[in-house]
Amino acid sequence: MAAAEWPLTLAELDAALATIGEFEPRPLLAVGVSGGPDSLALAILADRWARVRGGQAWALIVDHRLRPESAVEAETVGRWLAARGIPHAVLVWRGDKPASGIQEAARAARYRLLAEWCATQGCLHLLTAHHRDDQVETYLIRRRASSGIDGLAGMAAARELPHLRLVRPLLSIAKARLVAFVAAEGQEYLQDPSNSNPTFERSRLRMAGDRENAEVTLAEIRANVVTRIERERELAALLARAVSLHPAGFALLDPAPIAASGELGERALGLVAAVLGGAVYPSRRERLARLRLSLGEVPLRARTLGGCRFVPWRGRILALREAGRAAPPLSLSPGASALWDKRFRATLPIAAPRPVTIGPLGTTRVAALGRNRPDDGNPLPRLVYPALPAVWDEAGLLAVPHLAWRRATAACAPLLAFRPLVSLLGAGFTVV
Repeated sequence: MAAAEWPLTLAELDAALATIGEFEPRPLLAVGVSGGPDSLALAILADRWARVRGGQAWALIVDHRLRPESAVEAETVGRWLAARGIPHAVLVWRGDKPASGIQEAARAARYRLLAEWCATQGCLHLLTAHHRDDQVETYLIRRRASSGIDGLAGMAAARELPHLRLVRPLLSIAKARLVAFVAAEGQEYLQDPSNSNPTFERSRLRMAGDRENAEVTLAEIRANVVTRIERERELAALLARAVSLHPAGFALLDPAPIAASGELGERALGLVAAVLGGAVYPSRRERLARLRLSLGEVPLRARTLGGCRFVPWRGRILALREAGRAAPPLSLSPGASALWDKRFRATLPIAAPRPVTIGPLGTTRVAALGRNRPDDGNPLPRLVYPALPAVWDEAGLLAVPHLAWRRATAACAPLLAFRPLVSLLGAGFTVV
């Protein structure tokens, strides 16, 4: 048997997870399981890995309801798992399906369902069975799309999501070794017909691949990984030197190092805008370039980008949310918690007498504070006041938590925490 076809071992999975690190002493894992040999191999080994540590691994089967037989297939995979004593749950994508872009929509629905289950169960680690062959296909697709270095470094072994991290411990393992594992275990598996459907680009690449070219591609990926990691270190150093993020949802920037850092400075500005503005898509490169160049102008002028304002303030740049671009007001009932404007987690204690509404303070309410407004000793720049989250009820303005202001008759105000969907600098690119 060729080395490339030896069954994957528990020791190898253990080494990969140790490289990724940061698991609790009694780990709770979730494993996305499609029923194919890759995900079943990972589920079986993850179950054994977790049990040794007094933890538990759950297999999560997503039924997309895209084919008539999908429900029966999910039930079959569930029986296989149950026979091995592996706990599992079937998550169903309900509702209408789009007429086009079905693979992208299914992927988004899959990760949404998986993340919702993890959040409900308090699970911080979602494992997927992406392997070396998937990595090669991803690289080829991104190269064809003219991706930059970050994209051409391929998939990371760990990626931070809002409430959990996505862990891919098999990126260095060939698919043949996963097939060999389930064969050695005597484990049946499903064949996904979409894998051989030439309609999809990934399927065409999979059918046309060969090992020799794969090795060349992997060498190219490794070179790009080295470059990406070095760029991330440089970006982290620039952010630490030039950006100060405040828990009230704004940032202070030192314009000189950002303006002098070229493309790295533009990436820093894009991250600041994403954190404060909560944009789904990154800002256009030409807009980032214009903003960076403007930081070197004399005199500095206010600019906007990604739902944020960049305003000169006491020799620095004040980056803040545009109040007019904030999310609509959010109603919150006693005992409830919700994310407002993709930035602030609001929690109303169960003891609160009535529902409240969260929204931007706005210029009108700033003026309405009147004599009760915070005095000049408040450390926050007044420019940020209109964009601050405020709370009101049926009697009017109730509280502005970041200004330490509360109506005298307020019995109970919600707790607000700055929890943006995008991290200014999350976990670095991870390899196994």
